[in-house]
Amino acid sequence: MLQSFTGEFTQKVDGKGRMSVPASFRRVLEANDPDWTEGLPVKLYLNYGAHLKQNLRIYSVNALSKIADRIASLPEGSELQIRLNRLYLGQSEELTVDKDGRLVMPAKRREKLGLVEGETTLMGMGPYFEVWKSEVFEASVSDDTEEWLAENAAGVDPLSLIPAAPPGAV
Repeated sequence: MLQSFTGEFTQKVDGKGRMSVPASFRRVLEANDPDWTEGLPVKLYLNYGAHLKQNLRIYSVNALSKIADRIASLPEGSELQIRLNRLYLGQSEELTVDKDGRLVMPAKRREKLGLVEGETTLMGMGPYFEVWKSEVFEASVSDDTEEWLAENAAGVDPLSLIPAAPPGAV
């Protein structure tokens, strides 16, 4: 089973901030939460740092743990370590998915998206998924992808642009 977030989904957010998490995304969150067992809510981390501009990122427990380990490997107290800790650990919030498959998006985080209630677009990005206000997603991501394809991959399979894996890599 693929243990990464894939696909694009449109989900509604109600006035209380509740949003359904697609079943395939819940399976990835469950598989990557070492404390999760059947019947318990699964944990996730909502990253809202300034580096994200108009979207939010949701990481599994294991994915954020890997980021924390990479940051910890930097020189202790270095400016880079401090800044990355602030962006990824300081500006992440632990949330849970309830028994109905929903998470509650805090009001302050919805405000960042310019969304009190309405439609969001969730896009799987491998180790995380993005949460966008749907109108902003269409205007920025969809249009940007079309432009990029026209400039970089016109008439070419985009897979051909991915460098070959180094020898011995999996």
